Amino acid sequence: MKRVGVVDLPLHGGSAPYWLVKRMKSLAHAIFELLVEEYGVGGVLEKLADPLWFQSLSCVLAYDWHSSGTTTVVCGVLKSVIDPEEFGIGIAGGKGKASRNTTSDIEEIGLKLSLSDAKIEELKYASRISAKVDNACIQDGYQLYHHSMVITEKGEWAVIQQGMNPHNRYARRYHWLSSAVKSYEEPHQGIVGFPHSHVLDMTAKDSRECREVSVDLVKSKSGELKRLYKELESDFRMKRGQRTLLNFSAPTSASASAFASFKLPRRVNWDALRIAYEHQPSDFEQLLCIRGLGPATVRALALIAELIYGAKPSWRDPVKFSFAFGGKDGVPYPVDRHTMDETTEILQAVMKAKGKECKSFIH
Repeated sequence: MKRVGVVDLPLHGGSAPYWLVKRMKSLAHAIFELLVEEYGVGGVLEKLADPLWFQSLSCVLAYDWHSSGTTTVVCGVLKSVIDPEEFGIGIAGGKGKASRNTTSDIEEIGLKLSLSDAKIEELKYASRISAKVDNACIQDGYQLYHHSMVITEKGEWAVIQQGMNPHNRYARRYHWLSSAVKSYEEPHQGIVGFPHSHVLDMTAKDSRECREVSVDLVKSKSGELKRLYKELESDFRMKRGQRTLLNFSAPTSASASAFASFKLPRRVNWDALRIAYEHQPSDFEQLLCIRGLGPATVRALALIAELIYGAKPSWRDPVKFSFAFGGKDGVPYPVDRHTMDETTEILQAVMKAKGKECKSFIH
């Protein structure tokens, strides 16, 4: 599996005006008729999985160039106009409550695309695990609230999901692509956004040993794991200046400077860890599949692995790195309704003519 990018966007309130959404739908339908005609469903999927191409699409549709609505509104528009039976592509999920309907949407799309029951179950799993990875393994302060899955008639898929950070008032978008299903180690190709300091990234290559130790930890009895966690809690209290008996014992392997930057989770889901012990997962992916095993528990395991066993995870943010008709907020200028309508009509006429010269228009 390949996560192909991340984008940071400021959180904007409000909703898109009806007149704009109506035009966005008409233009989007015309654009995707051309895209499917020229590139096929696989090519369209790759474009949607590219965070910068998706950002450009939002600009072309005149929604916005730099806000959280870039993701939610554009995905909503595409879901409403891309009919699986017409395009060979369907979109499941969405923002908030709609994201909780992803499973039923996948089933409905699977039936329309004549996908096998096994393939539909595979898609459901991909939807769940991609959300789990970006929510629990990449601890960058963004809580997922939007999840869309794009599915092709061949059973290929892309995930476009977004999290929000209420403290810095930004959203971050994550893109996944199914074409390189190998592992969850550094699955992304390109990431765009603002870097944060001290982000736990359990997908990084540098976190490999930490993932392995985390799996070994959950295979041990919960009593031993709790003992190790309490040992960490005692060390953290000591580093904060509270004197304990550990003040008079030999120093641990972790340095005082290391403790200064770590945040020990207040709550650990011991029930989930008990279930993990009963299941005896063979790898980190199987561990992630345990229901209830969320960010706090993953973080606790990572800290035990590093501070007690010396298996360090990556603490580096994986982040790496407009306008056709204006934008909804009037930036860089108000939406030119006439030009937008005229362009839609031109695209529709091009499709009727089936002219191959239109290919350069989409690049």
